[in-house]
Amino acid sequence: MKISELVKHTHVSKETIHYYVREGLVSKPKKLGKNVAFYEESCINQIKTIKRLQDNYFLPLSVIKKIIKTHKTKPDTEQLSFEVLSELIKPMDYFLASEISGREAFRKATGLGRKWLAKMEGWGVITPAGENGNSVYSQDDVIIGKLIVEMDHTGYDPGDGTDPEDLRRIADFIHEYIITAQKSFFQAKGSELSPEELREKKVRIREIMSLFFYHLYRKLVRESLDLFEDVQESKEDEIKVPLTHQSTRRSG
Repeated sequence: MKISELVKHTHVSKETIHYYVREGLVSKPKKLGKNVAFYEESCINQIKTIKRLQDNYFLPLSVIKKIIKTHKTKPDTEQLSFEVLSELIKPMDYFLASEISGREAFRKATGLGRKWLAKMEGWGVITPAGENGNSVYSQDDVIIGKLIVEMDHTGYDPGDGTDPEDLRRIADFIHEYIITAQKSFFQAKGSELSPEELREKKVRIREIMSLFFYHLYRKLVRESLDLFEDVQESKEDEIKVPLTHQSTRRSG
């Protein structure tokens, strides 16, 4: 594509794109003439990733360059994972307004439809608190709502062979686990800790376990996909072998 199209897709000026190319942040275009250059489609994602890292993480270009250079050597799936995370995970979300009051305000902030909001509340995935007859949604509920919308955009629905009610089952499992684990913890250590120590320990456990579930899920899905790809490749090889033998017999 021409640079004018790249500007249109990324909302970044020509001068900035030229600078990114000079700095090695974006792939060099192919020269088709003295004043004509052709940019690959991949340049769109490259530029959008740079902007997300700047806007979400406030990183200088020198650091972004090192990050991008590191991930260019990764397999395609890891590169894609990096791009998705840089788009969805916005650290500043955790420092902005912590609550949203009212269903309509929540829907506007997340993009979640009325039907799905009702389902998620019914399933215990999103759990607003009641305040003066109004629903008050936590910061985590807002982020979960945005992620559910992104799941839908990605194709997490029955038409793609997935069951959205899995979210209810996951919420039920985690809720049951947390209740059991906390009960055991309080019985063993609750009386030994001061309120300040208990609060600090709860926060640390919460964040560590959140990261544990996140990385465990990533690891298990990656292993499952690798296994599926291996099975598919072996099936393709089995198909190719008889075809090769058959063509040999016919030629003989």
